Amino acid sequence: MANVTDLQTKYSKLAQEYSKLRAQNQVLKKGVVDEQANSASLKDQLKQRDQSLRKQEQEMDSLSFRNQQLAKRVELLQEELAASESKGKKGKSKGDSPSQHGLQTQSVFNEDLQKKIEENERLHIQFYEADEQHKRQEAELKTRLDELERNSEQHQAVVDGLTTKYMETIERLQSDKARLEVKAQTLEREAKECRMRTEECQQQLRRCQSDLNRQVKQSSSVIQEKVPFNDTKFSDYNSLNVPPHNRRHQLKARDVAGQALSFIQDLVAALLNFHSYTEQRVHIYPLDSSIEPISPLNQKFSQYLHENAAYVRPLEDSFLQLHQSITEDTVTVLETVVKLKSFADNFSTYTHFLQKILPYQLKSLEEECEAPLSTAALTAKNRELQSDMKRVTSVFEKLQSYINLLALPSVRQDALPQSSTSAVFTQLAACLHSLHDAIKEMSKHYNQKASLEQELPTVTQKLCTTTECLLGSLGSLNSSTGKIATFFSNNLDFFTSPGYSPRGSTVALNPLQAESMLANKKKAAAYIQALKKPRPQSVPYREALSNRRILTSSTESREGLTQQVQQSQEKIARLEQEKEHWLLEAQLGKVRLEKENQRIADLEAQLAAALGGSPDSRTAAAASTLAQSHEEEETEQKAAGKETTLCTSLVGMLCTTPSIEDVGDEESREQLIKTHYMARVGELTTQLQISDSKAVHFHSECRALAKRLAIAEKSRETLSEEVKLANQNITRLQDELATTKRSYEDQLSMMSDHLCSMNETLSKQREEIDTLKMGSKGNSKKNKGR
Repeated sequence: MANVTDLQTKYSKLAQEYSKLRAQNQVLKKGVVDEQANSASLKDQLKQRDQSLRKQEQEMDSLSFRNQQLAKRVELLQEELAASESKGKKGKSKGDSPSQHGLQTQSVFNEDLQKKIEENERLHIQFYEADEQHKRQEAELKTRLDELERNSEQHQAVVDGLTTKYMETIERLQSDKARLEVKAQTLEREAKECRMRTEECQQQLRRCQSDLNRQVKQSSSVIQEKVPFNDTKFSDYNSLNVPPHNRRHQLKARDVAGQALSFIQDLVAALLNFHSYTEQRVHIYPLDSSIEPISPLNQKFSQYLHENAAYVRPLEDSFLQLHQSITEDTVTVLETVVKLKSFADNFSTYTHFLQKILPYQLKSLEEECEAPLSTAALTAKNRELQSDMKRVTSVFEKLQSYINLLALPSVRQDALPQSSTSAVFTQLAACLHSLHDAIKEMSKHYNQKASLEQELPTVTQKLCTTTECLLGSLGSLNSSTGKIATFFSNNLDFFTSPGYSPRGSTVALNPLQAESMLANKKKAAAYIQALKKPRPQSVPYREALSNRRILTSSTESREGLTQQVQQSQEKIARLEQEKEHWLLEAQLGKVRLEKENQRIADLEAQLAAALGGSPDSRTAAAASTLAQSHEEEETEQKAAGKETTLCTSLVGMLCTTPSIEDVGDEESREQLIKTHYMARVGELTTQLQISDSKAVHFHSECRALAKRLAIAEKSRETLSEEVKLANQNITRLQDELATTKRSYEDQLSMMSDHLCSMNETLSKQREEIDTLKMGSKGNSKKNKGR
């Protein structure tokens, strides 16, 4: 629930952030509209400036026209002045008064002309300055307008990008919100289901615990009441019990022995090839026996190698016999595997053979080193091969010692303690791995030696072929030893596990217990076979259909049918009780029959020992004694109406009847005591069997309940793991939500900063525009004043 409330609060925060984003978007839209209005006003101002510029151009045209008129007038005045001067020169001779008057008028015109010229120059200067200033202001305004247009376009692009980005983020946030809501709902459902399943599992666990406690109490009370002696409590007593037969262990042992047999066959073939090709190489190198005689040492070495089959073949034969001795109807432990001793003996003989040929191998390699064409590299490789031969022989000696240790319990039971068996198997696996490593090194050195020998000038094709065959046998020997080592390591748990032992005991199995176990297995199989009965024939299909029609068409009431069902159930229960009673009676009858047969056999043996005559006389005497015993029983039954005397003791109750003959007869008393004790022993055996059967039944029920408890524990663990995974997913989603929220907050802060900077730039632009407007208004007023 806390996770759901956290998610709701986070969703509310996201909604608030979304509303803030919408408000900020509105502000951005308003800013964009303001910028558009400002750009429109700037365009209007530009149009007004263009109009004022046209007016100023018109004024300039009018001024230039006026200037031209003034220039023409000045020319005319100059011409008039020149004409007047020429006239003045002509009329000097006339009176002074007209000349003076002309001079005055000429001075007036000159002053007026001078003033007009100065004014014209001043107007030209002002016009030029105004034109230059107007051009300069126009260029500045154009550059400013271009900059403002570029800034407005950039701001518009930024605003458009921000709006699209914010819309995308808003859509993504909405999709994330929807997905998180779906995930939250699924997680809530899964959490509810997990809680329900955990509650159910807890209830089942409580029920199982209560049932187990109750059954344990019942079984303990029954054991305390019915079982006076627990032989599994002490290991010395428990070692006398016969363990159950383990068919699965036997099948596994049979399979493992079959795989080991195939590996042993490959190893034997590889060893035979290796020794044979080594013998051929001795006859070829360093001296070829077909050309010149080889050394006596190599002759002896080849003679020993020629006898290798007599030492290698028995390994395969003895292991084949060992595999054939392991069947489903046998008991396979170290104490009962007698054929393992023959395999160990054959392996010891082969190890002795290797020890015998080792010095010859070393001397033969030394002779190869002393050959005239031998190089330093070949000598080094021969030295390495000598060390490899020693290592392989030492590893075979270790294997021999461990195999002999494993074969000792089949000869003497207490030769190898049970606690040391696993250590022996572990060391044997390590020795097999070291044998594989040694063979691998020897194969590598032989390969290097063969490559060096091929470079010699005197090497023959026969030697090359033999060397290749020898390398092939070494490769097969390497692969077979590797397979054996890996096979033994993989099955090490099976080898070290105790296959047979009494319940609750770790004592090793002895051969007598194995025989008893097999006998019990055969008896159990025979008993189960006797219990199997042929199934009754089923009702034919047409008859079943007719019976169904009869049942459906019958008018019997439901109460009658329920009564019939109850009666049939009572009958079934009664029959079950009778069945159990007769089964017990049959078991008691078997016990009595065995006791009677034993008693008859004992009586026959006593009679035979007493009479000491011929076999016919012994059988006749036994028959007479049996007839006498039956007659005595009949007389005892006939005399049942007479008075009986009771003798009670700790063992039980003894009934004696007085007879007409002598009551103190020893034979009759002995017979009565024997019959009484036999009956008492039979009753005790039946009670003991019943209590054993009940104890076995309770034990099986306890085991079943323990299995159910283990299954419930496993289901509880799986549910707890699922809950942990759900919690981890929730925390992960919370982290993702926190990271997304943090990223959104960072983006919003960046956007707000950017908006502030944009507002500042807009305010600055507005101020600049206002200043430009004021400057343009002032210039226009000045121009108008001019």
